Amino acid sequence: MTHIGADTLLVLLAAAAAAGWIDAVVGGGGLLLLPVLMVAFPNAPVARLLGTNKLAAVFGTASAAVAFVRRGGLRLEPRIVWPAAGLALLGAGGGAALAGAISSEALRPIVMAVLALVLVIVVARPSLGTAARPGPPGRGRIVAAVAVAGCAIAFYDGLVGPGTGTFLVLALTGIVGMDFVEASASAKIVNTATNLGALAVFASNGDVLWVLGLSLAACNIAGAQVGARMAVRRGAGFVRGVLVVVVIALLAKLAWEQFPGMLPALLPESLSALL
Repeated sequence: MTHIGADTLLVLLAAAAAAGWIDAVVGGGGLLLLPVLMVAFPNAPVARLLGTNKLAAVFGTASAAVAFVRRGGLRLEPRIVWPAAGLALLGAGGGAALAGAISSEALRPIVMAVLALVLVIVVARPSLGTAARPGPPGRGRIVAAVAVAGCAIAFYDGLVGPGTGTFLVLALTGIVGMDFVEASASAKIVNTATNLGALAVFASNGDVLWVLGLSLAACNIAGAQVGARMAVRRGAGFVRGVLVVVVIALLAKLAWEQFPGMLPALLPESLSALL
């Protein structure tokens, strides 16, 4: 299964670099890399591809977190970031342990509904995430953010995965009032923990292609470094734009999986015949 052609490997490496860039800016790199892995290994167990994706992603998110912190000038809230990261290790591990027990078909409509709501909120509130809320967050917001990021979203990451970083960014902007750049930096720390928790479970079950995963990780790191620097340099408006694109793409991907015959039915007959 790990014997692949040079052209396929190049596509995988390019996808890993692009996924690292997306993850660093706003999250959601799994939206790109995981489907490419599934196309490259159509007969592989899904858990093994999830584990390989996590191996690549954990290096990318960790390197992006370091890049954000080194740039300085960002307000990271330690009362949220570190407790959420600690809980995320357990939450993602629990989700990964159940990855084969719950049908993705059952989860897909729920995730689509949440994404649609997220898109409406981001579009309807242009000021969301463009500037941080003044003053430190109250205890209630801190508890809510830690619970949502460290438990609910982390569990989702271990169970399904794609879009986790995006959900983390939105949770931190919506609940705590961070701007998009600060939320993205904080999300990278929590997302590193979710990736580690899930990877530990997949690795213990033998569901990681280590050589391929480490090769993808190198490209993921390169993309993440570029993305983190662009996010800091270009600011919250840039991150917001990428966020909208990623949410729409994730919605489109899930809709295609949920209603595979919908798009061909909407296209002209000449195009439908090509699908």
